[in-house]
Amino acid sequence: MARWRRVAAIAIRYFYLLRGSPARVVPLFAWVGVDIILWGFMSRYLNSVASRGLNFIPALLGAVLLWDFLTRVMQGVTMAFFEDVWSRNFLNIFATPLSISEYLGGLVVTGIATSIVGLLVMIVLASAVFGLSFFGYGLPLAQFLLVLFVFGIALGIFAAGLVLRFGPAAEWFIWPIPAMLSPFAGVFYPLSTLPRGMQAVSHLLPPVYVFEGVRRVAAGGKASGAALLGAAAFAAVYLVLACWFFAAVYRHAIRTGLIARYSAESLS
Repeated sequence: MARWRRVAAIAIRYFYLLRGSPARVVPLFAWVGVDIILWGFMSRYLNSVASRGLNFIPALLGAVLLWDFLTRVMQGVTMAFFEDVWSRNFLNIFATPLSISEYLGGLVVTGIATSIVGLLVMIVLASAVFGLSFFGYGLPLAQFLLVLFVFGIALGIFAAGLVLRFGPAAEWFIWPIPAMLSPFAGVFYPLSTLPRGMQAVSHLLPPVYVFEGVRRVAAGGKASGAALLGAAAFAAVYLVLACWFFAAVYRHAIRTGLIARYSAESLS
């Protein structure tokens, strides 16, 4: 019971920060709203100039919605970690009996809650303004979200580990990660569009199988259950590796004393 209380304490601490600062609340839904509106009108325009029978809203706008969901999951984890970095509170937290697994558990809970807020905003806007039936994807929708959620958590923990290793200034390495992965993930186009070298990298990314499934469902077909199951297992492996990486970096910081010199000016 005490273990779960410490996990909950990490998450609750972040929500107290949100409650006391509207500037932290607005980004939870503002940027996803902008994305949905921008890509929604673009999908509408493409529908107006494309041949009849093509509908870009479920394929294009649905893909944007799911990719934004993954991004919000990752950022939900990293932002909770960055709050400790910015406030110089990270060392204080680990002066308590808190374990690495409990701290990461708190970050995951925070990522779940903040990503749900963004997902709800996206669903409301996409359905009310552009008529996207999010649940029209059927049962594969749960698999889509599961794969993206697990992979997003893995990315967030890995990103937090990078900042812990290289210092607070390294946070600027973190923000471009989703944009750098998106060309390989095939968010807006089939995997066959990419050169062979890029395809080799793409096959290592679980989101690829999600967006291939989204396009199949939007075209009236069925997503491959076996491919999505494999993608979920693949994402779980990445999550385990990310947790191992964060724990290894933390032990290195303790052993070398870097954690005591954690400052915004340090990048070594």
